[in-house]
Amino acid sequence: MNGNCEHLGPKGCVLGEEKPFSCKLYPLSFNPKSQTFYFDVECPIMPEYVEQLASPKSVASKHLASMASGIKKHLKSDPAFLKSNYAVDTSYFELKKLPAQPLKKEVQK
Repeated sequence: MNGNCEHLGPKGCVLGEEKPFSCKLYPLSFNPKSQTFYFDVECPIMPEYVEQLASPKSVASKHLASMASGIKKHLKSDPAFLKSNYAVDTSYFELKKLPAQPLKKEVQK
């Protein structure tokens, strides 16, 4: 992995909603073993993202809920993907535990 994505344009990802789940998950990462969300500490939106989690209707809360739903599906259909995705994330990003884990119990169901 060289860090350059062929789908990254001047205004971000050019794939829109067609991007793979691992890209939709960013700036979050999910450790399937501990069932815990982490985030890329170098992502400039994280302070605002974490702040927004206090509001259930915020963009960040909606993103986290959507990602939790996707993770639940992957836990049932392709847990190996989640394990390998987390391994890639830990080798590529500096991750820090997301301060709020509001969906942890939901993800474990």
